[in-house]
Amino acid sequence: MEKKNLNLLSRRSFLRNSVIATAGVTLLPSALISCSDDDAGTTPEGNFGFYEGVASFDPTQDRVILWTRYTPAVNESGKPVILLDVAKDPGFTSAVVSQTVEVDTASDYTVNVDVSNLSSYTRYYYRFRNEKTGAVSVVGETRTLPKAGEANEVKLVVVSCANFQSGLFNVYGAVAESEADVVVHLGDYIYEYGAGGYGTNTTTATLGRAHVPAGEITRLEDYRARYRQYRSDEQLQKAHQLKPFICVWDDHEITNDAYKDGAENHQPNEGDYNTRKMYALQVWHEYLPARVTDNSKIYRNFEIAGLVNLMMLDTRIIGRDKQLEYSAYITPSGLNAAAFLADWQNPGRTILGTEQRNWLMSRLGASTAKWQVLGSQVLMSKIFIPAELLLMTAQIASGNPTPELLLQFNTLVTQLVSIKTRILQGDTTVTAAERARVETVLPYNLDAWDGYPVEREMVFAAAAGKKLVSLAGDTHNAWGSTLADASGNEVGTEFATASVTSPGLEAIFGNSLQVIAGVEQAFTLLIDRLNYLNASQRGYVLATFTNSNAHADWRYVSTIATRNTATTSGKKLTTA
Repeated sequence: MEKKNLNLLSRRSFLRNSVIATAGVTLLPSALISCSDDDAGTTPEGNFGFYEGVASFDPTQDRVILWTRYTPAVNESGKPVILLDVAKDPGFTSAVVSQTVEVDTASDYTVNVDVSNLSSYTRYYYRFRNEKTGAVSVVGETRTLPKAGEANEVKLVVVSCANFQSGLFNVYGAVAESEADVVVHLGDYIYEYGAGGYGTNTTTATLGRAHVPAGEITRLEDYRARYRQYRSDEQLQKAHQLKPFICVWDDHEITNDAYKDGAENHQPNEGDYNTRKMYALQVWHEYLPARVTDNSKIYRNFEIAGLVNLMMLDTRIIGRDKQLEYSAYITPSGLNAAAFLADWQNPGRTILGTEQRNWLMSRLGASTAKWQVLGSQVLMSKIFIPAELLLMTAQIASGNPTPELLLQFNTLVTQLVSIKTRILQGDTTVTAAERARVETVLPYNLDAWDGYPVEREMVFAAAAGKKLVSLAGDTHNAWGSTLADASGNEVGTEFATASVTSPGLEAIFGNSLQVIAGVEQAFTLLIDRLNYLNASQRGYVLATFTNSNAHADWRYVSTIATRNTATTSGKKLTTA
């Protein structure tokens, strides 16, 4: 059934107009667009227009995908006729495209246009028009990528995890105002939960942010309605209007903790999982088009200025084996470590799948770009924490921790930090038992690359001798880490972004700034090669690549409860 549904998705034709840009194009006037006899002289009625804004996707040196969605007038007969104008100036005096394009009525009235023959490293302006109704979209801006030698730096904004119910999309508003060339979206663009579900807080109702439709989304029309709701947000529209996006999906575009043939948040009474997955991925392509030949395979790469080889991965759907869970290894006497380690180290387990892994290794080997950059939904760095701290954190995360449990947590953290500090200071009085407490570690999150360690080592080996940077999302928290292989050799760097709105570790430990600061300090000390953690703020990463270094600037908004796009820089890290 899974293969059948993936094949259906692969063959699904999302109507993409192919347009070739040409210098000196004359804008088509209204008089040249014929109306049907039925519509001639008719005043359009009802709500019609380009309510979801405009967007651009997958820029290269000579092409970009332009997107919109059109809502027809109630008395508009036949398939809507849409005009696309593209120019090098916002007044459209230097147009390179002006022609009719098709609305895909079978894909929720979306319009996808792949414009080619563009100039590299050039800003373009575009708009969509309907001459029958007089509807005109906002003017969008996009930019093609530079060829080698055309730019001495590349600026990428990294975002993920935007839960509509959790608050305002101020981060997207800040992204629109940023100096980034391209937005890299690492998934969880929407959330599948119903109104009142995950992400709901005290501001949801007053801000009017309850999910639509009200129930958990499982059907084709449900997913479409949810995307329309998210794309109705003014700040998300602004980000799309002003910046080209390169996107991949994570789990919530389908349902929580999804993998290739199942998901934690899919129940038997919700129908066939693979049919639901096919619907979800179909709508993803309708609203977030990617330039791929097989709609089930979204891994692809972008060469930017000879500096960056950006490889966007699917670590969620196409190949991922089911995540391991510690609960499956708990016995009356504790964790069955032998059984867990055997499964965890199983060389056959994969997060990428064989085909994608081979593709990635080939791209890593062949690229001559200065920086090999992975767009990986989930953390690639090793977040190994002391086993006793992991178990107590799991207790707290299970919900409604008592004051006594939080006090025990603080006491435990204090003890472990003290031991680790003594070890780092060369204290010879540290006992073997004390050392074991901080050196007996387990992966914090088996849903990340930490759950697939053998395959991670294969990727590290393929990147040997390269400048490797992992961009990651998913956790809702900001992480800056040094990547290291199983032998302890440093192999790269990871810049992981905080969320747009989804709650971070403060949802577990509470909103006390003192408590959160303590968690951040403790984790940074106790987790080897973790250089930075922000556990409570919402924001994005601005990653800048030059010939000499890669630089991350973690930027945060002050609130998601009121409209405010001002950001502060929380941390800057540079790797050479």
